[in-house]
Amino acid sequence: MPELVFISLFLIIFGICYLYYSTRNKERMALIDKGADASIFIGGKRERKKVAPVWKIIILNLSLLLMGIGFGIILSTLLVEYVDYRDNGPIYVGTTFLSAGIGLFIGFFMTKRLYKEEE
Repeated sequence: MPELVFISLFLIIFGICYLYYSTRNKERMALIDKGADASIFIGGKRERKKVAPVWKIIILNLSLLLMGIGFGIILSTLLVEYVDYRDNGPIYVGTTFLSAGIGLFIGFFMTKRLYKEEE
């Protein structure tokens, strides 16, 4: 059964890549047939605005996510210690996810500011 999952995952990834590249090739061939200059496919990459590297954004969001998870665990431990609840499971899960979401939300705004600084 696990083999079937891996084979289907491989086929899905292959199918998406095949459709992407074959469609891109057909679009380019149609533009060339209509008389468009082939340099438009290369020129778009050079004229792009300077933006923040992807690795900076990934590291920023990942670090804020992990800090949010850590803060959520600490906060839930404090809540369990000082508030008398009979079932502690939802407190741990809820505060961990809440603080992780807050961390990602802060990361969104920091990424926006990073984009503005790079322009």
